[in-house]
Amino acid sequence: MTGAELDRREVLGALFPDPARYLMVAGLAGSARDAAALTGEADYLFAFGGAMGGAVPMGLGMALAAPDRPVAVITGDGELLMNAGALASVASAMPENLSIVCIDNGRHGETGGQLGHTARRTDLAKLAEGAGLPSAMTAADGAGLAAAADFLQNAPGPRLVCVRVRPGPPADYRRSWDPAECRLRFRRAFRETAGG
Repeated sequence: MTGAELDRREVLGALFPDPARYLMVAGLAGSARDAAALTGEADYLFAFGGAMGGAVPMGLGMALAAPDRPVAVITGDGELLMNAGALASVASAMPENLSIVCIDNGRHGETGGQLGHTARRTDLAKLAEGAGLPSAMTAADGAGLAAAADFLQNAPGPRLVCVRVRPGPPADYRRSWDPAECRLRFRRAFRETAGG
């Protein structure tokens, strides 16, 4: 992957200066740790474990169930490619309140850092456009990250931002691996913000 200047641990804070505005779902491993560090593993975050490819479909369901709330999916390039067909489902349903942020390090971080498809030829923003999303962009440097923050607020939804980052560790955050606790905590938070 050429041209990636960004440290993944600094990306989400720049994109989501007020994360509590969102219902959030995070995919596996690094993206879940990054999102948990951003939010302090807040109740409005549902972080997956052991369900590769599930973040975008879960975010789609959240966006359809809560059309008055902005929903953000935080995922990685390997996980997004594991279930790339979910982008077509997002485009067919067209939830305007859904944003997908893919932290793309071009590596399979959980299995030893092998090169992934995006380190070679695959362009996730073009994949999203081809699936039918009305708004997709790639950011790979500080100026692109600033543009992406504006894009998330103002581009027609559903929208995808692919953030190309340098290979490196995710946030150093020890998150809960109790899926029942995470689900119940998120459900409580959702009900409170939905007024019951």
